[in-house]
Amino acid sequence: MKLHFDLATVLQGDYGALFLHGMELTLAMAALAWMFSMIVGILLTVIRMTNFRPATAFVASFVAYHRNVPMLVQILFWYFGISNILPEHVQALLNNYNGQFIFAVIAIGLCSAAYLSEDIRSGLRAIPYGQFEASRALGLNFFSAMRYVVLPQALRKAIPPMINHTVLLFKNTSLAMAIGAAELTYVTRQIENETFLSFESYFVATVVYLGISLVIMLCGARIAAHYRIPGVR
Repeated sequence: MKLHFDLATVLQGDYGALFLHGMELTLAMAALAWMFSMIVGILLTVIRMTNFRPATAFVASFVAYHRNVPMLVQILFWYFGISNILPEHVQALLNNYNGQFIFAVIAIGLCSAAYLSEDIRSGLRAIPYGQFEASRALGLNFFSAMRYVVLPQALRKAIPPMINHTVLLFKNTSLAMAIGAAELTYVTRQIENETFLSFESYFVATVVYLGISLVIMLCGARIAAHYRIPGVR
């Protein structure tokens, strides 16, 4: 029996354009969700470090929810649940501007923020408390001390686990296909359904996901080495 391997069909013409569109949407989704998660993650960490009990309880609940509920459920909840309680004109606006993409970015970003905040908090724990005390002794208030002295050091220490969660975030963009976002996995399934070339379609998707994940890990390793604090292993 002769095996037939037809990559040309899924990489040329309209199908090739579909793959490119899926890759572009996946990368855009991952980039926006990562930026959103970093902003939220840093804010959660700072709020938790204030030791204001209601605020820390909120952050702890936020982290517990997002770390224990499957990301797919969170995406579905945002798209089918949260969207239905929004005003009608907001729903119409989101439908006109690719609501699937927007809700996927929000859901993935918030879930990843919970993990990143824990990474940053671990980095903060590795910073000697004397650093914070010295910054306060110099006249900096809590937020200035966090911004200029403590957080920069904590972020440098937290780079390795943050890179791991960045790769996880990128891979989790594939879950957005459940709400119809035309990212890479969605278009791969569409191409497979139209061409019946299952192996070739998913082979291309696998290579793309693997390649981009390896690039993220390689860049992350270089960044970690560049920003490593001297004398710290």
